[in-house]
Amino acid sequence: MFKTIKILAIASMLFLISLAGFAQKSEPFFFIQMTDTQFGFFTDNKSFEKETENFEKAIALANRLKPAFVIITGDLINKPADKAQLAEYKRIVALLDPKIPIYHVAGNHDVTNDRKENDIVQYRKELGKDFYLIKHNNMRGIVLNSLYFKSPAGVEKEAAAQEKWLNKQLKKAKRSSAAPLLVFQHHSWFLTDPNEKDEYFNIPAETRQKHLALFNQYGVSHIFAGHYHRNAFGKSGEMEMVTTGPVGKPLGKDPSGFRIVKVSGKNVSHQYYELDQVPEKIVLE
Repeated sequence: MFKTIKILAIASMLFLISLAGFAQKSEPFFFIQMTDTQFGFFTDNKSFEKETENFEKAIALANRLKPAFVIITGDLINKPADKAQLAEYKRIVALLDPKIPIYHVAGNHDVTNDRKENDIVQYRKELGKDFYLIKHNNMRGIVLNSLYFKSPAGVEKEAAAQEKWLNKQLKKAKRSSAAPLLVFQHHSWFLTDPNEKDEYFNIPAETRQKHLALFNQYGVSHIFAGHYHRNAFGKSGEMEMVTTGPVGKPLGKDPSGFRIVKVSGKNVSHQYYELDQVPEKIVLE
């Protein structure tokens, strides 16, 4: 009898080990990062016909490609709290195939540069949480409100809450050995060099260095951001900082478009596509 129990126990253990191994071997997938749809920017808030055209095209492309999810990394509208801009953004979001999850990230034009706690409350009412976790297969995506890093004045309580939550999520990810671990936010920590000078398009150096060290410590592989309205790339240790060009109005040579990110095991690769040059299908390896 005891021998039978021992055999059953060993069999159960082997079954659990095989399940754990299966969980680690998740199927490859891809997602789409869009950013800076920014309704109203082309015409300084007089209208948003061009933003409508671009975003409808981007959503139609997503419907054709069928990504695991779509994430839009901030500046969804141009004029904070503008009802017409927000309504048009939401109307087009609703055109996305309901089988494809869509995630929103808070940008400075969605909340204002001189934010107060009530602005955060209003954002959450309209678009949901401003920091949260995305899980897909073995990937974890930490979504952050980068306004708390860029300038926490006026929202110190919320900034502290996000900081506490972030540390907790990083520790959880480390314990579970989930790979890869990605971060999504609006502002880039840096554009090309982690030691670059402070400017409008990056996060202040003191806050930047503290968090880059934290992300490297816990194994974040990529950070995806927008805000710059151009593409830019840099590395901090082994971690890549990826700044993506806009669906809306470009401010440089990169045309309106979005980024396709492929995830296969621990490997993450990505490419930016102009809206008129997106491939017919995405090939996963």
